[in-house]
Amino acid sequence: MYILGIWDGHDAGAAIIEDNRVLVAINEERLSRRKLEAGFPVLSIKACLSALNLEPRDIKCVSSCTTDFSKTLTRAFPVLKEQYYLIRRRKTEQGAFQGLKKRAKYILTEIGPSALSRRISHHLLIKELKSLGFKNVNFHQYGHHDCHAAAAAFCSGNDKSLVVTLDGIGDGLSGSISVFDNNRLSSIKTISGRNSFGIFFEHVTNLLNMRELEDEGKVMALADYAYPIDDTKNPMLEFFQIEGLNVSAKYGSIQMYDKLKKILWHYPSEQFAYMAERVLEVHVVQLVRNALTISSCDKIAVAGGLFSNIVVNMLISELSGVSDCFVYPHMGDGGLAAGAAMCANYELNRVSKYEFNDVFWGTGFKDSDITDVLKTKNLKFEKKTDIAKETAKLISEGNIVFWFQGAMEYGPRALGRRSILALPNSEEIKNRLNLRLKMRVWYQPFCPSILKEDFDTIIDRNSNISYNKFMAMGYRVKPEFIPEMRGIVSLRGVCRPQVVDERDGVFYNLLCELKKLTGRGVVLNTSFNIHGQPLVFSPEDAVKTLIEAKNRYMAIGDYLVENEKYA
Repeated sequence: MYILGIWDGHDAGAAIIEDNRVLVAINEERLSRRKLEAGFPVLSIKACLSALNLEPRDIKCVSSCTTDFSKTLTRAFPVLKEQYYLIRRRKTEQGAFQGLKKRAKYILTEIGPSALSRRISHHLLIKELKSLGFKNVNFHQYGHHDCHAAAAAFCSGNDKSLVVTLDGIGDGLSGSISVFDNNRLSSIKTISGRNSFGIFFEHVTNLLNMRELEDEGKVMALADYAYPIDDTKNPMLEFFQIEGLNVSAKYGSIQMYDKLKKILWHYPSEQFAYMAERVLEVHVVQLVRNALTISSCDKIAVAGGLFSNIVVNMLISELSGVSDCFVYPHMGDGGLAAGAAMCANYELNRVSKYEFNDVFWGTGFKDSDITDVLKTKNLKFEKKTDIAKETAKLISEGNIVFWFQGAMEYGPRALGRRSILALPNSEEIKNRLNLRLKMRVWYQPFCPSILKEDFDTIIDRNSNISYNKFMAMGYRVKPEFIPEMRGIVSLRGVCRPQVVDERDGVFYNLLCELKKLTGRGVVLNTSFNIHGQPLVFSPEDAVKTLIEAKNRYMAIGDYLVENEKYA
């Protein structure tokens, strides 16, 4: 039985599952070429169906999530969603009454679902599905945080675990705490939208003149460059109080923004970012510590946009008594389509465990697709018998290589399918990548991909915790290896690695070849895109980015491409 999950909000997308497998999952941004696309996922629904050679009539169930008043309003009037998208991404002027609009947004999003909003959302989504040819489908709607929680719990591989979700807001909630046991997910606490850690960090991002819901990673990176302020002198720590499983914000969303604005007046940007980061590191970790004690669990699974914070995840994994910490790789709202499908599959078929070895759930391309594009450009290309070996040699010589292989990754991280690769030990390469190729701020760190057999040599890992394969967890680099890893380690000695093993195919082969040449199975791996653009989807996108970034080499399928203009 095929189940289609859809999400039509921030970072929209679609996913199709069958039995206990995710067959295909794609986010709309990869196809529309607008980063974090919002709106009904027409393109990704069509792409998912096409990837499996299915028609709408083959889908027996469709599921979605989030039916609160604000979401229902934007479904009824899509222009509101588009206006917010353009303003948030700084693609248009704010216009008149922007302050009032911002206040209205925070007031409306705190209103949870009602019977009326659910009915209206149901009607509007069915209408969209019918326009794509879906007739008489069994349609289900689920809670925003239920979908986050299901994705984390059902993919964790654990029989019993604490499940925590935290984000900005959805269905009037900013988080949930549940226990997954005996194939059943039971909620024990919800956190209201008023008490949102995510909204707090959204305000911080906005006040630093960055794009909320997109540039929070920049804030985390900037925090590393601050002279540390003692927690006793951090005024932001008073914004939240944790008692047991209760989270209490001192201020509502609007007043919190005003208070933060006053604090920013007294501190440089990097210290403002540092103090905000400490709020999450202190309070979120305390909340999780309390939940572990109350639930008597030693394993934890997390999802929701707040858990894109790798240091928070690392601190949780280091808590006493924690034996496993699973971070759902597509932790933000972009992962809701798969989560919604899993909720429906559980309700209908009681499926609560999924095959979860990778997240290569996108589409791939044939050799003919690649060569058809390459022939239209003034690029030199040659088919290689061992593309991994050829690429490793180029990287070892100090070259930056764009890497396009197989089915695309699902989620925000490049995991060896749509990647930009380089040596991990060079500040010069790091700066060239940031400032010239990626065209982003200099202080953003890059990530490593590390062979599993080399991981414990380089990384100081809690041996009780399983490897996190998906660049969703921070790890401390052993001090003696930091000089070799200058390009991928933060100032605090932390990196966000991908663990690579035989299941990663040609990417694993590349790291093995690189190890022969450099002595280490480690490569700097960043997403194949220019900053502000989505990860490349197709050969056309890859070639366009190669030319726009003015890079010399690209490995695409078995073809080595050389942009001789930059030789």
